[in-house]
Amino acid sequence: MEERLQKIIARAGLASRRHAEEMITSGLVTVNGHTVTELGTKADPSRDHIKVAGRLLRPEAKLVYLALHKPPEVVSTMSDPEGRASLRDLLHGIPERVFPIGRLEYHSSGLVLLTNDGDLANRILQAHRLPQTYHLKLKTLLTFEEIEKLGRATGARISRLRGKDAPWYEVTLAEARRDALRNRLFQTGHPVEKLKRVGVGTIELGSLAPGRHRELSPAEVKALGRAVEGPVAAPKPRKPRRKLRRPSV
Repeated sequence: MEERLQKIIARAGLASRRHAEEMITSGLVTVNGHTVTELGTKADPSRDHIKVAGRLLRPEAKLVYLALHKPPEVVSTMSDPEGRASLRDLLHGIPERVFPIGRLEYHSSGLVLLTNDGDLANRILQAHRLPQTYHLKLKTLLTFEEIEKLGRATGARISRLRGKDAPWYEVTLAEARRDALRNRLFQTGHPVEKLKRVGVGTIELGSLAPGRHRELSPAEVKALGRAVEGPVAAPKPRKPRRKLRRPSV
């Protein structure tokens, strides 16, 4: 099936859709030996011979979308130069070459999304607008006033998890604000002792056991795509901040 070239290139994971458009207009893309510079050009990746900056686009593999429950002490990459356990060690029976969307710290646990759909992954990473839901265990309880202040400062929705003896909280915020929330908690004397991601957009961790994975349903994939439709705003420059020594969670 014919599709726009920039979409084919982005889905192959070679570039974001915007960068793919720049590569086309710069004359870096050929179709069946002919240089293409018009953005409206379409091609069939299963039939046409497409090269990007001299690199041949291989026939498209099956697109795979996975939800994985990362246990603590597993790096959220597909390999690790230090020999620590990685996501690849948990993906038995998945022949496709997938990669994680976003990150989750070494000592943290919870939901990680993986795919080989470069177009969707790039849009999610660039958009910074998919809400992320976490369960946090803090060292001490937050007061109502502290919850309100944290919410105003970081845009987070924070609520106490009922039925928990320890100070556990459910927090929903944009992925780009997670470090800001951590730092605020640390500065106010409530360091994060444990962090577990339980949701990304409408995708929920649910009862998925640690170390296990499942395929996303077509409805879940469509919901992710709809959530990041539209123009992607350029990221705002970050202000320098004073470094604080704190334990990694």
